[in-house]
Amino acid sequence: MIIQISQKQVGQRLSELRRMKGLSQEILAKSISMSRSSLAQIELGNRGLNITELYELSIILGFSLDDFMSESFVTAQPEATGLQTNAPQPEERISVPVLEVNKLRNILLYMLEQCAGKPNVGETVLYKLLYFSDFNYYELYEEHLTGSIYRKLPYGPVPQKLDAVIRQMIEAGQLQRVKTEYHGYPQTRYLPLEKADLTQLKASEKDVIDKVVEQMSDWSAAALSQYSHKDMPWLATKDGAEINYELAFYREAPFSVRNYGAETEEP
Repeated sequence: MIIQISQKQVGQRLSELRRMKGLSQEILAKSISMSRSSLAQIELGNRGLNITELYELSIILGFSLDDFMSESFVTAQPEATGLQTNAPQPEERISVPVLEVNKLRNILLYMLEQCAGKPNVGETVLYKLLYFSDFNYYELYEEHLTGSIYRKLPYGPVPQKLDAVIRQMIEAGQLQRVKTEYHGYPQTRYLPLEKADLTQLKASEKDVIDKVVEQMSDWSAAALSQYSHKDMPWLATKDGAEINYELAFYREAPFSVRNYGAETEEP
C-alpha cells in the first residue's frame, strides 16, 4: 500500500472517525491493546502506526484501508460496530485544565518550604518549577496537577492567574513578597508564612513536586528558562499561545519522565 497522506492527516481522520462512532480514546485504545496516551499521540500526528494497528482500527471504525489512505477520503457516518452499546460509556477525558486554587496555594507553600531560602529562587525559578511539576505530572498520570494554564511568553512558560493567587495569599498572611537583588539584577522572592496542608496533595503529586524541586531548584533563572525552551510543549506552541498539556506525551530525553518504549499496553 502506498501511503499518500501525512501522519498528521492520518491522526485527524482517526480522531474524526472515533468521535463519529461515539467512542472515547480509552475504549478505542483498549480494543486494540494500546495505551490511551499512545492513541492520543497518533491522533495528534506525532506518532506513526504500523499496518497491523491500522488494520485493527479499520475493522473497529469501519473504513476501507485504500479509501482511508487516499487524498480524497471524506469521513462519513460509519456503520455501527459491536463496540457500541446502550450502556453508558466512560467520558473521554478532556485535557482542558481547570485551575484548582486551593491546591495551587498548598503546592506553592510546599515548594517554598523546600527552596525559598535558596538565593536563586525568585519569581522566574518558581514559575518554572510549577511548569515542570504540572507537565511532568500530566505526562505520568494523564491528570492535571494544579490545572494552571500556561502560555508561551518570551521568558518561558508562565502560569496564568498566578499573580492573583499570590496576591490573595499575601493578603491572607500566607506569603510575604520580598524585593531584592541577585547578581546585580532585581529579584522578586516569596517567603512562606505558614505550612502547606499536605492532606490536599496525593502521594503521587508530592512525589512529582519533590523530584522537580530536587532536580531544578538550584538552577539559575536563566538556565531554567533556557532549559524550558527546549521542552517539546514549548517548542510546539506558537508565541503567545496556550501550551497544550497533551504535548507532554511527545517529549524525548532528557525531558520525558515516562518510559514510552517500555510501556505495557493494557489488555
